[in-house]
Amino acid sequence: MLMATMDEFAVPPTPAAMALPRPTTVDLISATYDAHQRELYSFALRSSRDPDRAEDLVQEAFIRLIVEVDADRTPDNLRAWLYRVIANLVVSGGRRATVARRRAGALVEPDVDEGPEPAYLQHEWRSDLEGALAELDVDARTALVMAASGFRGMEIAEAIGRSGNATRTMMCRARLQLRQRLGDIGSPT
Repeated sequence: MLMATMDEFAVPPTPAAMALPRPTTVDLISATYDAHQRELYSFALRSSRDPDRAEDLVQEAFIRLIVEVDADRTPDNLRAWLYRVIANLVVSGGRRATVARRRAGALVEPDVDEGPEPAYLQHEWRSDLEGALAELDVDARTALVMAASGFRGMEIAEAIGRSGNATRTMMCRARLQLRQRLGDIGSPT
C-alpha cells in the first residue's frame, strides 16, 4: 500500500496568484481608517475622557501605523495593533501627567518678597535641622545628606562602606531619630 505525502497534493501557486499587487500605504491606511476610526475613537474617549485628547490619540495611532507600514513592518492584525497603541499612549500620557503634577511646584518660584518673618523662620528651621543632623552618627548623617542630594542606595552604601541592606536599615533608623529630634524641639518635620 502506497501512502501519498502532502507534497504530492500541494497545489503549485499560479503566476497570477504570485503577482497579486500589494496594496499601497495610502490604500491600506484609508481602508483601515474607514473600517475602525469610530470604534477606536470611542475607545480613546472612554480611556481619556476628553474628546480632543481622544482625537489626538487616534491620530497618533494612525501616524505610527503609517510609519510601520512604510518600514515594511505591517502588523498582522491592524485593529488589535491600533487598540494596543492607543492603550499604550493613554498609559504613557498618564505617567507624564503624574510626573508633571509632582514637579509642578518646583517649576514655579514666587518672586514676591515675603518679608523678614518667613526668612527668619526658614533660618530657624535650617539651624534646627543642622543641630539634629549633628547629633546623628557620621555614617547616618552622610547617608541622609547623600540621599537628599539624589544619590541611589547602592551609591550611598559604597560611599560609607556598608552593604545595601545595612545602609537602608541605618537610614530608616536615622530618619526616625531625626523626626523625633525635630519633633522634640517643635520644628516642622
